[in-house]
Amino acid sequence: MQANLVGWDIGGAHLKAAALNQAGEIIAIFQQPCPLWKGLEHLQQAVNAVMQALDSLPISQHAITMTGELVDLFTDRDDGVKQIINAMSTLLAGTQISVFAGQSGLVPTEHIGIQHYAAIASANWLASALFAAQHVNNGLFVDIGTTTTDILLLNDKQVLAQGYSDYQRLISKELIYTGIIRTAVMAVARTVEDEGHSVGLMAEYFATMADVYRLTGELNERHDQTDTADGAEKTPLASAKRLARMIGCDASSNTLPRWQRLAKDIRRQQLEHIQQGCQAQLQRHSGSIPITFIGAGVGRFLVKEMAIELGHAYLDFSSLLPSIMPQPDLSAADCAPAVAVAYLQRQTSQ
Repeated sequence: MQANLVGWDIGGAHLKAAALNQAGEIIAIFQQPCPLWKGLEHLQQAVNAVMQALDSLPISQHAITMTGELVDLFTDRDDGVKQIINAMSTLLAGTQISVFAGQSGLVPTEHIGIQHYAAIASANWLASALFAAQHVNNGLFVDIGTTTTDILLLNDKQVLAQGYSDYQRLISKELIYTGIIRTAVMAVARTVEDEGHSVGLMAEYFATMADVYRLTGELNERHDQTDTADGAEKTPLASAKRLARMIGCDASSNTLPRWQRLAKDIRRQQLEHIQQGCQAQLQRHSGSIPITFIGAGVGRFLVKEMAIELGHAYLDFSSLLPSIMPQPDLSAADCAPAVAVAYLQRQTSQ
């Protein structure tokens, strides 16, 4: 089996990669923990793990997109972009490497200058949305990941983005800084319903949304590569104990149903927040053509739920791909930017 292209999505907490063979089939998908804020050696370890897994396959091209330049390891975002590109150029030496620069497309590393840095920074959402727009005339692309949610309106095979920088996208609500794993519970809700009372949540890093979705039974543990808030185990009871601390209580196996109910209320509040962002984008669509929701990311089960609730058709990002070989652990939709940038590079090379 041959591979000639790998797409990379370099985040601040995870590295994701998708390998394509010469026929354009996805033959491998990876998600590696990569706490980049702790040092570039974590990027090196994650990349090496992927390349070792692909060691027997010939690879001639790499396409890169990123959000990791945001971490506080770097002086500023330009510095982050520069250091990540330099690190990847060293790790993937001897191959053709291109970097996704937003509206400028994929730029070979030898042609990248400081003038490209702003467009490269945190542009992975656009790679995914551009790929989706090629396949859906009118749609709402929603990628709910471990940390963030991207919401993009698609029309006539174009991405109708209002903002391109993180700052602009936070204003337009095309970027909502909430996800289903790493997000602190205190960032999702101020109060919760418990035992017939409205209870204020403690502003403490006691629990994350991984605890919430572990208690609702919707968390795929394969997706959760982040330490828990207290460093303890990843079980429903341990999650219940962390969640109980948010309202000054203790949990036990006998009271687990109580904390499952609490988790459902926090889930509801997060979903409402995301749905408000979706409705803000849908209001910009003035045509009579139905809108299809395209779900991506490890939290896309919420996208499907919103689509049904709002009366729209739903498509999984994976269904847009030309050919997919079976992936036992990860779906292509789990790592949409890595997959998208690989296919965009393949189109550029043809």
